[in-house]
Amino acid sequence: MRLTQWTDYALRVLMYCAACQEREQPVTISEVADAHGISRSHLTKIVQQLAMQGLLDTTRGRGGGMRLMRPAQEISVGAVVRMTETDFDMVECFNAELNQCRMSQHCRLQSVLSTATRAYLAVLDGLTVADLVAPLAPGKEGGAATGQPVRWVPGLPQSA
Repeated sequence: MRLTQWTDYALRVLMYCAACQEREQPVTISEVADAHGISRSHLTKIVQQLAMQGLLDTTRGRGGGMRLMRPAQEISVGAVVRMTETDFDMVECFNAELNQCRMSQHCRLQSVLSTATRAYLAVLDGLTVADLVAPLAPGKEGGAATGQPVRWVPGLPQSA
């Protein structure tokens, strides 16, 4: 299963906002677009959808931008994926109206893939946006040398 670019960018916007929660100024679309090399106009549409879904608070004009409407630890990654993905039909037999498969009556593939999809979403349901930007555990790259947690900072490159 592959997430759409829309979902990928939506998660990036939420993660960026989560990483910037403690600063006074709101995050701007241009800031996120520059940090990720994404089209500003494409991000604008994504931000509008996230705002309509109650995940972002947006303010227009000078000094405007966006902030998370809820704490990052209350935003389920699984819920965001379900909200932004339009199709979880792994194979045609998932959709009874479009199914043309002649093996459907004797095939177990649909059952296996359905179980796998539920497991995939269950893992995402167990994560929040805060988990995606949380400090690294001791012993992970960067944290071991100083003993301090390392946090992703928007605009700075990630270490490999």
